[in-house]
Amino acid sequence: MSLLSLALFAQLAAPVATLPVLSFPERGLDDSAAYQGYQTRFYRDAAGNTVQVYLDSRADRVVHLWADADDESFGFTARGVEGRAAALQWNGAGATVWRAGRTRTLEHALMARDSQIDIGWFLLGSMRVERDLLYANRQKTPFADAPYTLPEMDRLLAAVASLEPAERRVQLTLLHAISVEELRARLRPVVTAHTMSGMSVVRVAQVALDGADTLALEIRSNARQVTTVVAGDSVTLRARSGGSIPFTVRIITSGSPLTPLRRGQIFNQSFLAFLDASRSQRSPVSAEATLRARRLERQVRGLELLSSHEKLMAGLPTYATYFGRDMLMTALMMRPVWRTDMSEFVIASALRKLSPTGQVSHEEALGGQAVREAASEYAALVADAALHARGGNRGAADSATARARDVLLHLRRVRENYHMIDAEFQFPIVAARWLTDVTVSAARKRAFLLDRTDSGGPRIDRLLRELALVARVTAPYAAHPVASNFISFAPRDSGRWASQSWRDSNVGYAGGRYAMDVNAIWAPHALESVGRILDALRTIGFPADSLVRAHPEFGVDTPMGRYLREPSLLQHATATWQGAARAFLVRLTAAEVRARTSARLAAMPEEQRQHWTGVRAATHADDDSLTFLALSLDGDGYPIDVANSDPATRLFLGEEESARIAPDARTRAAVLRDVQLFARPYPVGLLVPGVGPAVANDAYASPSIWRDFDRDRYHGPRVIWGRENNLFLIGTMARIADASTAALRDPDVASYVRTLRDAMDHVRAAVDASGFHSELWSYDVRDGRVVPVRYGSGSDVQLWSTTDLVVQFELYRLAK
Repeated sequence: MSLLSLALFAQLAAPVATLPVLSFPERGLDDSAAYQGYQTRFYRDAAGNTVQVYLDSRADRVVHLWADADDESFGFTARGVEGRAAALQWNGAGATVWRAGRTRTLEHALMARDSQIDIGWFLLGSMRVERDLLYANRQKTPFADAPYTLPEMDRLLAAVASLEPAERRVQLTLLHAISVEELRARLRPVVTAHTMSGMSVVRVAQVALDGADTLALEIRSNARQVTTVVAGDSVTLRARSGGSIPFTVRIITSGSPLTPLRRGQIFNQSFLAFLDASRSQRSPVSAEATLRARRLERQVRGLELLSSHEKLMAGLPTYATYFGRDMLMTALMMRPVWRTDMSEFVIASALRKLSPTGQVSHEEALGGQAVREAASEYAALVADAALHARGGNRGAADSATARARDVLLHLRRVRENYHMIDAEFQFPIVAARWLTDVTVSAARKRAFLLDRTDSGGPRIDRLLRELALVARVTAPYAAHPVASNFISFAPRDSGRWASQSWRDSNVGYAGGRYAMDVNAIWAPHALESVGRILDALRTIGFPADSLVRAHPEFGVDTPMGRYLREPSLLQHATATWQGAARAFLVRLTAAEVRARTSARLAAMPEEQRQHWTGVRAATHADDDSLTFLALSLDGDGYPIDVANSDPATRLFLGEEESARIAPDARTRAAVLRDVQLFARPYPVGLLVPGVGPAVANDAYASPSIWRDFDRDRYHGPRVIWGRENNLFLIGTMARIADASTAALRDPDVASYVRTLRDAMDHVRAAVDASGFHSELWSYDVRDGRVVPVRYGSGSDVQLWSTTDLVVQFELYRLAK
């Protein structure tokens, strides 16, 4: 933890030493070999904002993320002799931070175990651009190559240059520039060097496109120990003697800070008491208990690093922005440990960013990424203006020009992305659980809904707009339940379907059109929640007739209007959607399981094939039939036979209270079908021993899908997601607790509970053995065994992965 409390950070002016809040890998908690040359530290700056520094020898990259209101990054490539990655390590326990006016600074020390290092590919700006640089692998190319440029910025420059001189001057003025050449110069960092008080200082400065802010990075070394040479945009540091080079890195921003939240503002008293108890156990304390307490503290600190009064960030380092899905999922899972006002915060955040048609924002673009998206919009508007002018439509041309000016005037406006669809269905569930929370007074709920702070109108208007969207998109299937009326992904230009739910990689849904998680899980629960919300609104003073009068758009011909007037229609729609899972069922005999897994094993590399063939034989996992819910349906409505972890969400969300407390045979069978898939060993089920449940198993799908998942592993059989494990464990524990009383008098329920507990224990043991409790991780097969490894682009601190705190809390309560 920092040497200063967060309350004092904002007052800092003089440099102050601070220790890391978190470090990965951490001795005793992590296997350093699993991190494969990656190491990272997290600090608090002088405003209490999160700063992450990571050294990634695999990517030859040193990156600093400033997780403030602009999501800024400062990165460079460091190479040693013969062009290999420089051997870098931390050179000191902490960092130094200070603040002067708008400017915040952080400085830390590194040591290169080389006699010479070359540093280049400086990139200062948005973390999104840093991510794109790595995706393109440009950081591995020679420093003398052409600069890394963004096509959006190139189009903006071309658009400005195409304007008539008088209009060009007007628009350049909006960017505080006098020429296109000045704008072009702002797109590249300026590298200078000087010596001061015996220190060689290389300064890399990046001015924002509008000239309003500057990011700077400095590399400082003792001139008596290190020779510094600047050549173009790169730097060479050479030891005057010996085989190591000590240097410091200083990063400077004038961007806007966030206002951090502390744990007492996030967690409820029950959880904080549990956390305190984990740290203050009486002696002798077992090594396992000590380890658990350290992990709990690390996850609490991680959540604090992501939390501010302005937003909950999705993950560090790559996703230090608002993500609707991540926030809503976390809010659902964290209810047992969060203060109730955190749910209000989440609901207000989603409503504030709602689209005019009721869509929930998936992601915000801010800082450099907002400028990047604005540049693309601006270039399109200038092209439209020119097209209309050539066609003689002066009015349309002037309108497009005015809109182009407005884009430049508000270049940094936060932009919202609405291309995902799952958050639309998650939001009503979050809202319903808060509105039906008996610990929150009716007066407080009513005041919250009537509040106009965020949007100029009362929040209830936006809430109803979102519910109307859910009612509208689910209406076709409710009226005629056939696969073609399921909620579809959007078509891509390639002829395939966009992945618009949480498995958002290109092959996340195996090319399917209708996602199981959206149609069989989220949509039915969302509709049920719409009904609960409308009931709750009536009890706190918003009867249906008043809502109809206040919202004429809920006419008699709209689904929402019909549901407000006749609640039985909504109940019927909900019941219809609750049967949607049947369309996704895949049933395989034992012979089919054996044949399909054999085919998949035959397509694996030799070492993997031998290992998994041995696992299948040793566990007899293929001796029984298998039933699971397919990942998705294809364009014709047929299941794509990929077993997957999405049923964990079904387990978590649960059924009606009566079905949970006294589950009948049908309910038990459906729950056990989903649970046993998690505990059944791969390559038949999902469980990778010593690692955790794979997010998908493609053994039952076609060879083309195998190849897709081999190329893009992000949501495939080689990856384990912390979110899915936590959903499974929380959901399974809830089923065990709910059915415990019935199990005392019904032997069938008792057997059901024992099976749930065995499955939970198997999954917990595998995840704990991996050593990872993060966003996602992977594994290699080496020397005949499975070895857990860090996934390359995974977040070190991820919002919904901190829900492991709920797992630990519920395990504690279940044990009591």
